[in-house]
Amino acid sequence: MYESYYKLTGKPFQLAPDPFFFFGSSTHKRALAYLKYGLSQGEGFIVVTGDVGTGKSTLVRTLFHSLEGKDDVVAAELINTQLDSTDILRMVAAAFGLAHKDNKKSSLLKNLENFFVARSKDGKRCMLVVDEAQNLPFETIEELRMLSNMVHDGKTLLQIFLLGQSEFRENLRAPVLEQVRQRVTASYHLAHLDGEETQSYIEHRLSKVEWDNNPSFTAEAFQLIYDFSEGVPRIINTTCDRLLLYGFLEEKTKIDGEIVKLVTEEIIAENDAGKESAAKEIALKKEVNLPEDATPMDVRVHQLEREMEDLKKRFRKERDFMRKIVQISLNFEDD
Repeated sequence: MYESYYKLTGKPFQLAPDPFFFFGSSTHKRALAYLKYGLSQGEGFIVVTGDVGTGKSTLVRTLFHSLEGKDDVVAAELINTQLDSTDILRMVAAAFGLAHKDNKKSSLLKNLENFFVARSKDGKRCMLVVDEAQNLPFETIEELRMLSNMVHDGKTLLQIFLLGQSEFRENLRAPVLEQVRQRVTASYHLAHLDGEETQSYIEHRLSKVEWDNNPSFTAEAFQLIYDFSEGVPRIINTTCDRLLLYGFLEEKTKIDGEIVKLVTEEIIAENDAGKESAAKEIALKKEVNLPEDATPMDVRVHQLEREMEDLKKRFRKERDFMRKIVQISLNFEDD
């Protein structure tokens, strides 16, 4: 919509992770260096953590992009991590293109080991990236450690990268994960962008779609975007996307502080409304004894069922009332 108005060749602030837009801030360059270092080591766990929206998924996409055309690495990725120790093996097998349905744990392990050994004999290394690692149960993490212990001819068969939100650092400190911690060869925590990097990040993404300083951004606008986003790339993206949309609708060629204030106030109001709606939904689930993981559709169906029961009750009451009126009328006629 606004792309053609501002003569941009694409959408600069899309939320989907894309290596094309990778911005090498000091923290992201370092994190990518850790990933590549871990890849060169070929063993153990590499752990990268960061707050929501700090760019962990984009890091993975950038790493995968750097592997394109290379024949010595077989890479796979897991995103769904709320799994028990057997399901995680099925997901790992599926990620590497192996049979996994209805397989017993022993069969899954044997199939994975055979696959890793075969790749090793071909001169290839297997790499598994596990995103959203903070959701992993401890026993599942332990299962991944067992996979990382597989060795053939003195070489580790599988290297694992764990990407998680900040709380994953606390999870790893649990006493039961002592052996996992001993297998971590490198660990890095993604920091937020600072004010100067926030401006550079915005300009970098715009430059990737041939931005010609239209619309221009004032120094105050950049500062207010940083204040609002606290240097979190995902929030910067959503804010700037809304700013460009506003600029298009209002035919603006300059984004200034007043526009940023107006748009960010709208975003805050929408977020507050969303939180209120979510709170009402949680309260309704408790009221009608629905589980916490019930979907909005489950809630709506239950509401409709309750409304239908209320209508039935009202209909029965009105029917009984009409019957009484008819009976009274008949009695009068008899008299």
